[in-house]
Amino acid sequence: MAAEPRIRPAAAVCGPISHAIVRLAKAHKAHARQLLREVGLHPGQELILMMLWDCGPQRQSELATQFDTDSASMTRSVQRLERAGYVRRVADPADGRATLVEPTPASLVLRERIELLWSTLEADTVGGMSAAEQRAALRALQCLEGNLPCT
Repeated sequence: MAAEPRIRPAAAVCGPISHAIVRLAKAHKAHARQLLREVGLHPGQELILMMLWDCGPQRQSELATQFDTDSASMTRSVQRLERAGYVRRVADPADGRATLVEPTPASLVLRERIELLWSTLEADTVGGMSAAEQRAALRALQCLEGNLPCT
């Protein structure tokens, strides 16, 4: 984890755990960005692909709900993945007015590489932590997440 900044905002003294979470999230996302650059993706795009691989074609609105984002942001993400050739939009056979987003064969080629990158991200994140320490950290993070009203 990145070292504590030399100058910490005064308000952070009132929320040291929240401040640490923000710093951790920022460092984790930056490292993910660096790793995902190898396959031409931005953080979050791999999560959309993972969802499509596991659950099959989805409506954009379902994806937006699943990732707790607005439809405009999801549209931009899907468009970027579509331009890269990793997803395509097809008519929803159940509702001709709607479209589904589905993974392309090109995205399936990336799956193994993305899984490897995620394994690397996980290993880099936990560093030298023992299995017991990792389980304890995961429990603590899940507890913190569960404490928040918007989860």
